[in-house]
Amino acid sequence: MPQVTSLRLLFPSSFPLLSKPRPNRSLFTVLASKRHRKVPTQSPNLARRNSSTLRESEGRDEEVPMEETDRVGFNKRRAEGRDKNDRARKSLQLKVRELNPANTISYAQILGTGMDTQDTSPSVLLFFDRQRFIFNAGEGLQRFCTEHKIKLSKIDHIFLSRVCSETAGGLPGLLLTLAGMGEEGMSVNVWGPSDLKYLVDAMRSFIPNAAMVHTRSFGPALSSVVAAMPDSSKSLDPIVLIDDEGKFDPAKAMALGLKPGPKYRELQLGNSVKSDHQNIMVNPSDVMGPSVPGPIVFLVDCPTESHVEKLLSIQSLSSYYADPSGNPPDGSKTVTCIIHLSPASVISSSNYQKWMKRFSSAQHILAGHEKRNVEIPILKSSARIAARLNYLCPQFFPAPGFWSLQQRSYSAPDSIASSEGPVLERETISAENLLKFTLRPFAHLGLDRSGIPSSMSPSEVIDELLIEIPEIADAAQHVSQLWHGSRETEETFPMQDNQVMVEEPWLNENTLPSCLENIKRDDLEIVLLGTGSSQPSKYRNVSSIYINLFSKGGLLLDCGEGTLGQLKRRYGVEGADYAVKGLRCIWISHIHADHHTGLARILALRRDLLKGVPHELGFMDAFEGITGSRTDHFSPGSPINVEDMNDKNSDGSSGQGIDCTLFARGSRMQSYWKRPGSPVDNGAFGVVLKAAERINSVGKAIPGWKIVYSGDTRPCPELIEASRGATVLIHEATFEDGMVEEAIARNHSTTKEAVDVGNSAGAYRIILTHFSQRYPKIPIFDETHMHKTCIAFDMMSVNIADLPVLPKVLPYLKLLFKNQMIGDESNDVLDAVSEAS
Repeated sequence: MPQVTSLRLLFPSSFPLLSKPRPNRSLFTVLASKRHRKVPTQSPNLARRNSSTLRESEGRDEEVPMEETDRVGFNKRRAEGRDKNDRARKSLQLKVRELNPANTISYAQILGTGMDTQDTSPSVLLFFDRQRFIFNAGEGLQRFCTEHKIKLSKIDHIFLSRVCSETAGGLPGLLLTLAGMGEEGMSVNVWGPSDLKYLVDAMRSFIPNAAMVHTRSFGPALSSVVAAMPDSSKSLDPIVLIDDEGKFDPAKAMALGLKPGPKYRELQLGNSVKSDHQNIMVNPSDVMGPSVPGPIVFLVDCPTESHVEKLLSIQSLSSYYADPSGNPPDGSKTVTCIIHLSPASVISSSNYQKWMKRFSSAQHILAGHEKRNVEIPILKSSARIAARLNYLCPQFFPAPGFWSLQQRSYSAPDSIASSEGPVLERETISAENLLKFTLRPFAHLGLDRSGIPSSMSPSEVIDELLIEIPEIADAAQHVSQLWHGSRETEETFPMQDNQVMVEEPWLNENTLPSCLENIKRDDLEIVLLGTGSSQPSKYRNVSSIYINLFSKGGLLLDCGEGTLGQLKRRYGVEGADYAVKGLRCIWISHIHADHHTGLARILALRRDLLKGVPHELGFMDAFEGITGSRTDHFSPGSPINVEDMNDKNSDGSSGQGIDCTLFARGSRMQSYWKRPGSPVDNGAFGVVLKAAERINSVGKAIPGWKIVYSGDTRPCPELIEASRGATVLIHEATFEDGMVEEAIARNHSTTKEAVDVGNSAGAYRIILTHFSQRYPKIPIFDETHMHKTCIAFDMMSVNIADLPVLPKVLPYLKLLFKNQMIGDESNDVLDAVSEAS
């Protein structure tokens, strides 16, 4: 039986560029076969995990979504380090799973996070029967794994090639999710350069220490609790995690008095057995044939061209190079596959190309930001929902900036390696999402495209929708007429099965606020980038709202993981870069990870986009501390005028001023002004944005709009007072109406409670967001009290000029999701929309 390939990590012996703890440090990773020194069993120092988490079938996992695998529930309080029962626990469970000597399946697989949006680094999964390794954990990895049914609880080790927002932005959320899994919580080994110390220290403010005790760094040792591996300058050879013992030889087993049967299997699993016919113990090494060299795979992350120069000079790689005539090295040193995580700009450089040619027979897989992958949605479930919403109401759900498959044409796919035997011919190909390179069984060595998701165009999604819900075509036509103000909107509109949609009287009750008089479309747009709570799901990302002030820039209200990716899905890669450059202020409501872990990636990109250009950014948080360079830190509650944030080249017209007032403290939402030196508060905070007056053409003063964002909160009088006369109240509605006790326990609001706050405050429009992920597509709500309210969806874009129409769309949204609503019968849904306008 073929044996598992060895796994080795190669640490360069001399790499001066990487000696300083700076973001551009890089790790060159090698997966190889030849035996060198073996890692001691205490490194990594693992403690056995509850055996109930280790139940596996032979061969591949029967993988199911994360929500289904973790049946014992997700403990959010423990994940956030707030579970009193965890105070005495020094560390979370960490499994010990040795690689099975009889592994029959092994492959490296591209996890295409960021391939469509180029906002983060793709990850690579190294899969064995009994262990999983992930290289790099950029933003969106957790959501990606949920989408593609990759079990997070099965991951044993995470390696970071660099410590920066691009490669590690998804790590905090992943650690928190693991900490909240199961009855005891879980942890994972995290390995990275010495910069890992800074990331770990930064995460301590919002991640329990127990989730990070298994972090280990290599490179120059730094003063930290992070365990340091030996100095890389002394690690000339790869570090072997697994030995390749060769094939099991039945003839040798029989010669030692063993009968065919279960004992053969035990020996292949690495266990000694007693001979059936001789009074001796038979060890696995006694019945193994010669070692068979396994395939060698390189993972290379070379972030800049200056790193390429050092890559060319690493002597420890020379034994893997072909000779000057192009002949490969001896069989044990021949590189089978190289996965390039380096940027396309680096890969195309002459020096990098020169280095690639040193591996004459290797299969090169380019997994950096390849242009051919842009606009092909990686998160197909949310892209499918976005296409459906766009069909129903393009005004509130514009076409995603990245999905235009029907306009794309690619050349024929790259030639596929033969699955009948070893790969004989190598080439350079662009990586695709979930592309595999099979390592075992040896007969299938090479590329495997069977797992690559099939593409689907928006037109195919709509064709499927029309078959599923035929009446949606008439509904979409009726929705479009809401914007025309025509007589047709006042008439009944025929539906199938003699159902009719009739305008409700309450839809005309709201008189137009004076602040909307002659409002222009380029004044304000509210873009809901993330509308879920706690952790990302297939259909909803975590909290983030982009306030688009067009030529005057923009603001972010909260910045959960994946915010940058959502911006790029909404506006396209270049459009999102423009939005990030134009950011004037970022408001972080509280320290929970689902509200702020996307901030580092936003700031890093903005720094790069504005390199050499004088710029400022208002960063308002509800806790002390500041992230990023050249960032102004406004104490919460400090007045901010948008005139100070306007572009230098804007015209001289009267700008809209915004003053930001902190009105909430913790669950009691008490109003106060936080001044310098005030104690740190771990509660959630809301914000009020109010525009300055406008002067119309006849000199009349028109009051400015008022936007209120609640943050995470229970209803309270202070919030109602702060929302008086609000043009839009954006309020969290984590739970359905029947879960009041749960909402109280977790300091959140129900749908009806949020609506009641808006009604009591006289808000013109209410947008509900921050839904529990128990409602995957649409939350449960009672539309009888939703007459000025709408449910938020990811990528929903509400222009201030369209506010009068906003609640009229809600019944049609419920119709669109009539087959997915929990606890609703189809007839009840049709009854709900039959009275809509």
